[in-house]
Amino acid sequence: MCYSDEAIFDSVIKIRKLRFLFSKLFFNWIEEKMKGGGDDAASSAAASASGPPPSLEWRFSQVFGERTAGEEVHEVDIISAIEFDKSGDHLATGDRGGRVVLFERTDTKDNVGSRRDAEQMDYSVRHPEFRYKTEFQSHEPEFDYLKSLEIEEKINKIRWCQPANGALFLLSTNDKTIKYWKVQEKKIKKISEMNIDPSKDPGSSSPLPIIANGVHADKPQDYLSKDFPFPPGGIPSLRLPLVVTSLETSLVARCRRVYAHAHDYHINSISNSSDGETFISADDLRVNLWNLEVSNQSFNIVDVKPTNMEDLTEVITSAEFHPIHCNMLAYSSSKGSIRLIDMRQSALCDSHTKLFEEPEAPGSRSFFTEIIASISDIKFSKNGRYILSRDYMTLKLWDINMDSGPVASYQVHEHLRPRLCDLYENDSIFDKFECCLSGDGSRVATGSYSNLFRVFGASQGSTEAATLEASKNPMRRQIQAPARSSRSMTSVARRGSESPGSDANGNAHDFTTKLLHMAWHPTENSIACAAANSLYMYYG
Repeated sequence: MCYSDEAIFDSVIKIRKLRFLFSKLFFNWIEEKMKGGGDDAASSAAASASGPPPSLEWRFSQVFGERTAGEEVHEVDIISAIEFDKSGDHLATGDRGGRVVLFERTDTKDNVGSRRDAEQMDYSVRHPEFRYKTEFQSHEPEFDYLKSLEIEEKINKIRWCQPANGALFLLSTNDKTIKYWKVQEKKIKKISEMNIDPSKDPGSSSPLPIIANGVHADKPQDYLSKDFPFPPGGIPSLRLPLVVTSLETSLVARCRRVYAHAHDYHINSISNSSDGETFISADDLRVNLWNLEVSNQSFNIVDVKPTNMEDLTEVITSAEFHPIHCNMLAYSSSKGSIRLIDMRQSALCDSHTKLFEEPEAPGSRSFFTEIIASISDIKFSKNGRYILSRDYMTLKLWDINMDSGPVASYQVHEHLRPRLCDLYENDSIFDKFECCLSGDGSRVATGSYSNLFRVFGASQGSTEAATLEASKNPMRRQIQAPARSSRSMTSVARRGSESPGSDANGNAHDFTTKLLHMAWHPTENSIACAAANSLYMYYG
């Protein structure tokens, strides 16, 4: 088949017209996109030009379980885990007695009484307010008869799962067993009528009142068998009990699944995957992958146990799923390193994708070097770009795209370095402090001794470094932060160093009061922290 020159020319003209039309449509689409994103670009440029955000002034918000002066604290009441859910509307705490306590937010728009109340409310100073919701016994003390090992009921970690149909779901774990809980409001059902018609009772002229369990209030429970005359041949008709649903509701916590017998060593971490279907659990030597719907099977994805235990040089201290990519997770070790692994590479992730560790300074090694280098907690930023780690002396912020060293280092209680011998003798050097990031990643926080906690600015150029006390007056121990160099990608800014002494005000440190557990609200500048059995909340 052959075409004439005119036909070919017409076809070329049509193709050029179509190409021009598509190009015009494409450029119009690009122009609209640029106009739509102009405000965001302008605001982003303005934000970068204005520098780091100003330092926050922290204020006391609430306290639950406040102790009076001289009140004794029971061991089982000490809080051992804190976690906000993703929405920030619920807060869960676990204690050493195996209990989980839930709190719910009360200052949301749904709870505002009237329009006038909403107009009179000053939203510029509004902060999250919570109230007690419910509590339940998550774990009980157990005994492993095969290993002659007592298993404590203490809650090590709590993680919220995705809610469904108005019900809340969460994972809680002690040293050996993980449990999946469902918390839901249910309407109370009561029995309003029983089988026997009380009007036909020969011993009474009028019906007697019936209480909730179906028994007459003024007669003993066995009166039917003594006073009621059964006719010959029995009762012709049987009246079934009438069960009615009242308007009253009660919160019911039910254990949906138990994930057990998968760890030989104490569980130190659990973390949910972004896919909403799986989670990981980690002990000293292994990381296991679970499906929420399958409790009798897990997959070992990390195993650092050597063939000969005498060759063991480091253990796993914490593990966390990437907040966005369900195939990536990070775990830390007692040698101060963080390994990022990709589960797509192999079933058993013996090799890591990236290794984050800070080179040891020459001549700085001592007996305590490895002990204080052990990482006790790691957290991903909300966007998954950064990892925050806490060792005994410092907070470190790592960029997952740069494994040469941390982009920022924050000194938490550097003045304790001369007292490492004392801390070793009283075992305080082995305390495991947690860390947290703000929802926007602009600030980080962690705890210290004497019920103190520290908040640092993580934005580039920020010099914010606040020392606060877990009390109704958090700024009582506030000090003026010294000037510091701005953070850069090539030089690490070491922030928060304090003058030598006992603490910021020269007071002696109390190593029995330590703030190990804290959590940052996912969307607002609000911190919840645990001081023994008391839960303190602050906002900035």
